[in-house]
Amino acid sequence: MGRFLDVIRSSGDIKNLGIQELSELAAEIRSEIISVVANNGGHLASNLGVVELTLALHSVFQPPRDKIIWDVGHQCYTHKIITGRKSVFHTIRTQGGLSGFSNPAESECDPFGTGHASTSISAALGIAAARDLKKEKFNIVSIIGDGALTGGMAFEALNNASSVTDNMIVVLNDNEMSINKNVGAFASYLSNIRLNPGFIKIRKDLRTLVKSIPAIGKKMLSAAERLEDQITYFFVPNVFFESLGFSYLGPFDGHNIEQLIATLEKAKHMEGNKLIHIVTQKGRGYSFAEKNSSKFHGIAPFHVESGQSREQNTSKIPTYTEVFGQALIRLAEQDKRITAITAAMTEGTGLKDFAKKFPDRFFDVGIAEEHAVTFAAAMASQGLRPVVALYSTFLQRGFDQLIHDVCIQKLPVTFAIDRAGVVGEDGATHNGVFDLSYLRMIPNLAVMAPGDEQELQAMLKTAVDYGGPVAIRYPRRSSVGLPVAESLPEIEVGKAEVLCEGKDLAILAIGSMVFPAMLAAEKLMSNGISATVVNMRSVKPLDGEMILHIVKKTRRIFTVEENVVSGGFGSSVAEFLQQNNIPVHITIIGLPDEFLPHAPQEMILEKYGLTPEGIVKAVLGSAN
Repeated sequence: MGRFLDVIRSSGDIKNLGIQELSELAAEIRSEIISVVANNGGHLASNLGVVELTLALHSVFQPPRDKIIWDVGHQCYTHKIITGRKSVFHTIRTQGGLSGFSNPAESECDPFGTGHASTSISAALGIAAARDLKKEKFNIVSIIGDGALTGGMAFEALNNASSVTDNMIVVLNDNEMSINKNVGAFASYLSNIRLNPGFIKIRKDLRTLVKSIPAIGKKMLSAAERLEDQITYFFVPNVFFESLGFSYLGPFDGHNIEQLIATLEKAKHMEGNKLIHIVTQKGRGYSFAEKNSSKFHGIAPFHVESGQSREQNTSKIPTYTEVFGQALIRLAEQDKRITAITAAMTEGTGLKDFAKKFPDRFFDVGIAEEHAVTFAAAMASQGLRPVVALYSTFLQRGFDQLIHDVCIQKLPVTFAIDRAGVVGEDGATHNGVFDLSYLRMIPNLAVMAPGDEQELQAMLKTAVDYGGPVAIRYPRRSSVGLPVAESLPEIEVGKAEVLCEGKDLAILAIGSMVFPAMLAAEKLMSNGISATVVNMRSVKPLDGEMILHIVKKTRRIFTVEENVVSGGFGSSVAEFLQQNNIPVHITIIGLPDEFLPHAPQEMILEKYGLTPEGIVKAVLGSAN
């Protein structure tokens, strides 16, 4: 007999499978996910943890009529496989292939696009409101992890739910993890439910007793279920969910397909809003991911047999993330005012060693970027120098707090913005290509970008001593390869640096594009073109004196940035030239006004001309 997976073409095909057959299918799907992610990279641990849950959901509900909404969406690989995308699953996260997240453009079984945490309950409520207004009949299920439930937006939606609808299901997938171990009071609350030994033992004993009764009738079974519910209410402190208008069911073993199907069926026919609490294991079925779910949360291609990366990186060059983390430790050793704040991204932002060395000065606030920003602002108001480390795409979520709580009050908060620019395979929701645009318009905020690792260290030193808000953005890649500076000098904010002099044109570069601009200048020289290259260092304040100095020598200026051209660095230069009535031919090289597809960094940078060759092509093209 062949694999069950080979005959699954849609989720309807699994409805005729028995429990044992579904269990075998779950094992086959796990093997398929491990194999493909080992080739392509991707989110492994979270997907291995929800295989049984996904099969149970599709056994009970009927998408696309019924709506299944995955929070974040990076755990929807099984969902994709059984909703008609099995034949192309091997393309996931590759250029032109499947997205690594829920994507309505791929399938009508994905009712809502996702990518960031804590959105699923709000989305489910919006769909429920539309359904009820249109007097339609279908089920809506939101699946949210306990990590995503630390986000304020999830609580806002829970609070609003009973005012919107009385017919939706929330599945709380409790695995004690987001990317790292969850923090905060709510994580402790769930842990108390999950680990209550009295509840777990009595529920187990009750089920054993019921199963031992021969030919149990419907009335007896119903009575046993009611007794189980009463035991739940007695032992589980579920007042929180009940007070929000949700009937609480759980906690249940999230890998027991039979129990999951029975619970989902029960919830489907219950009146009112329901919350089903399940407990799963991140990385289930792959020992390396079970032991180190943080490493296998999002991982590059790896060898299945050993769990080791296929990319044999023997380079000693640190990433910008690593440079930031070590520089912050050096600064914190000298300055006790420095604290570090992140939002469930301790390892991803390079703060793991800082957290170990300065546990009292490190704060992981959970998936709560808005809170992180205001928390830092208040800390700064009391004389400290907080450094908030977030990914560029996630800082967007704290935009109002950045304006209202930090910049209006001119508070000395430093924002270390990781993953700025093109990120790659995670696609549109994760590329940090807007920060120069949305940051430079905010008064009182200095916005800088280092051209190499030494500048990153110096900018960090400058920022914590600056006396006002500063944002430093840097990319997700290895640094240039310069030696670590023995001391950490400061850089004058808003002061650019000429790297090489030329007479024919000038290339003004910012951040990650400084090194490519230098290489482009060398290539242009072989074409008989002499170019000045300026490391602008700062988008705001802009070094107007440097620009005035440049335009005295040449009237051909090229700006280059790893950011959208709309409102970015090049726009700031063009605005300065226009405001000063300087007639100059300016070409802005950057990313287009569109959301970038998922593909390797190198491919995207090459496609949009953000390479030495691309800069040369733009220069030569403008001369024609």
